[in-house]
Amino acid sequence: MAGRSRSGDRDNVTVSFGAKFARSDQFKTVFREGMALVEAAATYLDGDGRKEARKLRPPHSLAYATESMRLTTRLMQLASWLLIRRAVSEGELTPEQAVEEQRKIKLPVTSGDQPARELGVLPQRLRELIEQSVKLQERVIRLDHMLDYNQLPLEGEADHPLEMQLSRLRAAFGPEAE
Repeated sequence: MAGRSRSGDRDNVTVSFGAKFARSDQFKTVFREGMALVEAAATYLDGDGRKEARKLRPPHSLAYATESMRLTTRLMQLASWLLIRRAVSEGELTPEQAVEEQRKIKLPVTSGDQPARELGVLPQRLRELIEQSVKLQERVIRLDHMLDYNQLPLEGEADHPLEMQLSRLRAAFGPEAE
């Protein structure tokens, strides 16, 4: 989020909490944890997970395939979010470009993204990775709401009271919202 601070009529200073957070040690920790989880899941699914999956019989083999796909999809969405935030903090993307990129990411957990009831029959390591990924997703969703780039005014637009609302409409619905 961005805030505007005035000290007299001399200066306007916009402080972007999102940009500051993305450079923080807390974000770096979340980033490292997220990327380590992506790596751990890939290593498992390509190695031991593949061996464990061969031992399963239907319908458990179907549950394994479904949950491993959900895990992979969830982790790719999370990695994309983390990489976009890092790119903004490093000046590789503007907040406006980040908004556009983040429209492609589906972070909220939907009912189809909830782990299956058969989770208990799946290999222990897969269950652990699923649990870790869901916790990371919940954390990232909270951060995403806190850092909502859709709330940022485009450069020069914050001076007019209606421009902030128009900016939000543009971010939500595209240019045809005007």
